[in-house]
Amino acid sequence: MLINTGSRTDIPAFFSKWFLNRIEEGSVCTKNPYNDDIYRYSLDSKIIDCLCFCTKNPKPLLDNIEQLDKYSQFWFVTITPYGRDIEVNVPSFKKVIKSFKELSSYLGEGKVSWRYDPIFISDKYDLDFHVEMFARMASELEGYTKDCTISFIDLYQKVLRNFPEVCEVTRDEMLFIGEEFSKIAAEYDLQMKTCVEGTLLDKFGFDSSGCMTQKVLERAIGNNLKIPKGKYTIRECNCLFGRDIGAYNTCLHGCKYCYANSTEIIYYFSLTTNNNIILPQ
Repeated sequence: MLINTGSRTDIPAFFSKWFLNRIEEGSVCTKNPYNDDIYRYSLDSKIIDCLCFCTKNPKPLLDNIEQLDKYSQFWFVTITPYGRDIEVNVPSFKKVIKSFKELSSYLGEGKVSWRYDPIFISDKYDLDFHVEMFARMASELEGYTKDCTISFIDLYQKVLRNFPEVCEVTRDEMLFIGEEFSKIAAEYDLQMKTCVEGTLLDKFGFDSSGCMTQKVLERAIGNNLKIPKGKYTIRECNCLFGRDIGAYNTCLHGCKYCYANSTEIIYYFSLTTNNNIILPQ
């Protein structure tokens, strides 16, 4: 059993109190985003192989991380160099790096991975900017993680509606980023990975097999996983499916490139009670 908290919203950043209430109660309900089906998952640490987090701000949950000590964990922390014009409510990358280091020091570097995505190119955030900032961040994170995953912006209709000025990253731009990032990564002992980007950058030493594969999670939890026969991996890569307990249209970061929110108008939810609240759709 893999519990995923980060594909639909950012639970550590905005709903940590709700999540810890669910941990205390021992179960969580979540709604299928495509119909009205509601699922209840046990949060018994004896049957959960790994809690998987993906966040732009681990600090709120980090402050109470000891309450999760009974669980095996794997964290993706996204650190990008964009400003408030793009990531409205995301803390500065300096603050997120500080939290990343604290999290890695507590859990171990094999349990915390860095994401630098999505990458887009503009007059302000050009190729040279990305190379300079990636090098700066990589030097700060040396010794606190073993790898970094990148991806390029996907132009979903939701993204185009909220970020109409964005352009698709060209093949030549991808190759430039791949080559330059790989040089920097080698200097700081980072394994570079791509997330659903095909094998274009493999020639630069990138691993395109997946960012949350059986191998990655086994390394994080220090144990072997016995995957049942069947379709338990994502179609485009070898990442394992987890049971996502988040909900779309609830993340308050307000990123212009977000695929999980339909509009720039973000709801504000109070999740301060002990009730088994289903994150609103």
